[in-house]
Amino acid sequence: MNITREKLSDLDLSIKVEIEENDYNEAVNKSLKRMQQNATVPGFRKGKAPIALISRMYRTSTVADEVQRLLSDSIFKYVEDEKLDIFGYPISNDEKTGVVDFDNQKSFTFYLDAALKPVVNIAWDKIDAKMPHIKVGKKEVDEQIENLRRRFGNFETPDTLCEGAMVYGKAEELDKKGEVKEGGVSTYAMFSMDDIKDEEIRNSFIGKAATDTIEIDTPKTFDNKTLVEKFRMTPEQAKGFKSKMRFTCSSCSRITPAELNEELFEKAFPGRGIKTEKDMRKAITEQLNEVNDEQCRMVYSNKVYKALVDNFDAQLPEAFLKRWIARNNESANAETIESEWAERYLPSIKWELIQNELEKIKPIEPTENDIIDYIKNILRNSPSGDEKETEEQRETRLTEAARTIAKERENVRQIVDRLYSDNLCKLFVDQLKPEVEDMTVKQFNDMSKK
Repeated sequence: MNITREKLSDLDLSIKVEIEENDYNEAVNKSLKRMQQNATVPGFRKGKAPIALISRMYRTSTVADEVQRLLSDSIFKYVEDEKLDIFGYPISNDEKTGVVDFDNQKSFTFYLDAALKPVVNIAWDKIDAKMPHIKVGKKEVDEQIENLRRRFGNFETPDTLCEGAMVYGKAEELDKKGEVKEGGVSTYAMFSMDDIKDEEIRNSFIGKAATDTIEIDTPKTFDNKTLVEKFRMTPEQAKGFKSKMRFTCSSCSRITPAELNEELFEKAFPGRGIKTEKDMRKAITEQLNEVNDEQCRMVYSNKVYKALVDNFDAQLPEAFLKRWIARNNESANAETIESEWAERYLPSIKWELIQNELEKIKPIEPTENDIIDYIKNILRNSPSGDEKETEEQRETRLTEAARTIAKERENVRQIVDRLYSDNLCKLFVDQLKPEVEDMTVKQFNDMSKK
């Protein structure tokens, strides 16, 4: 057997594989001998059919299988031995190879196409991205406190409608005669008393029984957003809706916010020993900072990722890559690949090559130990286990539990993604040492939308 390659361009290769009969003959004969020992052929006892008969029956298919196996194994070994850094694996060039006749040919010549990966230089000097930092203000802390007060508040089902209540029931569109309109809006809905935009109308609702039927002047009572979100109208319906509605209440509920006291502090931050509102505000600020910092890192990483891909300047063997994708993706054809090349395929290929270079600087993919340690930290913060166990026993228990959870990859997919994102951001920060840019939540949200 002989393997040679021809350089068609800086990156494109043609690999020629010549296979002679003596390369595969011994393996074919051994395979036919095994078939003979197990063959059941009419007129012969099992395993006693002549080898010549077995050969006539199965030699062609056996030669085809063995030649294909030999071709595949030899190509992979050749690529490894020659240290060829190629995209994917070589694909057959059927046009140059021609029709293969396993019935009559003794020797075979196959041509395969391959493409080398280009040398990639990461364009760190072309990246100008600041690390955003959201300043947590009094407003954000106040909002979080109110959320916690409601979350741990007292749930009630009053008999009458009252301030801050949620109202449940059925809404029916009325015609000009005040009757239910045939084919009109009819839906079960719930809305908050705070959704009523007119103060006078809101006050008229207060005190009504939680099972009353109320006629609503819709345009004066609710804005379009409420009609879409709470009454299941389409934006078009809501915009042009002028009819009155009959709302038959079925019930209402209300949450009385919890008092700002040690009971709430303990429920919101168990085990933290928070005794005052000041300490609670500090804990909320830390919590918000943690969440905000994660979002900031994500936005920063996305900016750097885009800049790296946009500034990728290495040449790519695009013709080969398009053929390779078509060969390995049943849902893709030449037309769809061409139409989606710039937006879908090309950025993905560029990022894969960039990522390979980044891995040489510092590993990004989380290891099994990284995943287990992350799960252990989650479990460590969950109350479980024997209070009398030693620290060593606790660590052993946590490690075994984490390993069990980590075995199911579906369980840890989000963890792997989180650790990968963290590692990638750390690498970017280490390389670029970005300037920190303080901003408000609104400024951050506006920037994120761009």
